[in-house]
Amino acid sequence: MQPRFSTAEKSIPIHVIEQSALAQALRQLDAPARRWVETGGFAAKLGQVALIPAADGSLRTVLAGWGDLTARQRGWFHFAGIAAKLPEGDYRIESGLKPNELKEAALAWLLASYRFDKYKEQPGQSARLICPPGLDATRLELEAEASFLTRDLINTPANDMGPQALEASFFALAKQHGAKASAITGNDLLQENLPLIHTVGRAAAQAPRLLDMIWGAPDAPRLTLVGKGVCFDTGGLNIKPGASMGLMKKDMGGAANVLGLAHMIMSLGLPLRLRVLVPAVENAISANAFRPGDILPSRKGLTVENNNTDAEGRLVLADALALADEDSPDLLICMATLTGAARVALGADLPPFYTDDGSLAHQIARAAKREADPLWRMPFWPGYERQIEPGIADLDNAPKGGMAGSVTAALFLRRFVENARRFVHFDLYGWVPEARPARPKGGAAQGTRAMLAVIEEIFG
Repeated sequence: MQPRFSTAEKSIPIHVIEQSALAQALRQLDAPARRWVETGGFAAKLGQVALIPAADGSLRTVLAGWGDLTARQRGWFHFAGIAAKLPEGDYRIESGLKPNELKEAALAWLLASYRFDKYKEQPGQSARLICPPGLDATRLELEAEASFLTRDLINTPANDMGPQALEASFFALAKQHGAKASAITGNDLLQENLPLIHTVGRAAAQAPRLLDMIWGAPDAPRLTLVGKGVCFDTGGLNIKPGASMGLMKKDMGGAANVLGLAHMIMSLGLPLRLRVLVPAVENAISANAFRPGDILPSRKGLTVENNNTDAEGRLVLADALALADEDSPDLLICMATLTGAARVALGADLPPFYTDDGSLAHQIARAAKREADPLWRMPFWPGYERQIEPGIADLDNAPKGGMAGSVTAALFLRRFVENARRFVHFDLYGWVPEARPARPKGGAAQGTRAMLAVIEEIFG
């Protein structure tokens, strides 16, 4: 599925109208069109559409309601709802949107064309948009394409997206961009000093693995992306209840998001030395599953008291981050569907991020707002460090008490990063629980467009 703008020579104009400007807009219509719009009850409410016919019965023009600022601030990508109400044809946005709104509207239209039809035929979006003048059509198409890649990976169930299939997708992306890819699998993880990845995944039918991709000039600034690739999470011996296990195909959402981001970086040919690391495992239950209370060694040499086998994501990330940190990257980005606590704090739409770099945090927050890619900074709060120090090991992967779970998980990960010039961790949900404009229910790309903008800002 390729999201593309229309290149048609003829198109139907769309006039976007705020409620406060409706009276003026109606005065500019000829009498028959004005009567048609008024009879149809068009009030310029957000997402409302009026289809004005020509004398021969064809569609002459479209009025699209833009509501008021209060209504628009309650979400984003509102133009996708307008696109869904239009009949088949080619359209252009003729008037009514500011330049920043035009960009979001055009992207929303592309994103709304996504369909996950691997297992069942889904009706497509028949309305096509001509890219508004002044916008980079290729860039917007790429952003939508990367989002589709991420969504497809997350939406695919674990029987078709286990560690082997995730590896195949990883290698396919590397081949597409001429990147070098490799995998360390099974007991070789122990030989290569990646014991936590092996421990978490050793009980599964498909062997655990670390996927590694390198692209770009060796002397370019170093950017490393680490994504959690837990393809299914039963919770291990601390087994999840059935209701909590139902969405665990999305527990590789961090990996899916960093692959979408990597696709954009490589497609744009950014002047970087890119490395992508994905620990791909399934947290399963078998006779050799790791146990609550086990003391686990890590690549960095820190020992971990495993007090909950359902806190496995931070374990596999710990080894991957330690490996990434050995290269002293200029920027190290970690993305993971890590904690339910992040959802309790901020909900499904607003992933938290953690960084000690105030300048980087400012850049991320600014880009998140500009790119309609919501993110919110949360603190590496030093007062909670003692909660991840159990006494008989260096670290505790599941502190008692249940408070500040996203913060303590982030603090745990930070212990494995010392050399990176800048480090940021994202605690994603990776899922849209109910359909929204341009965001159907299912897998979600979160933070990647904002981070692409930040990466371009930092590295030029």
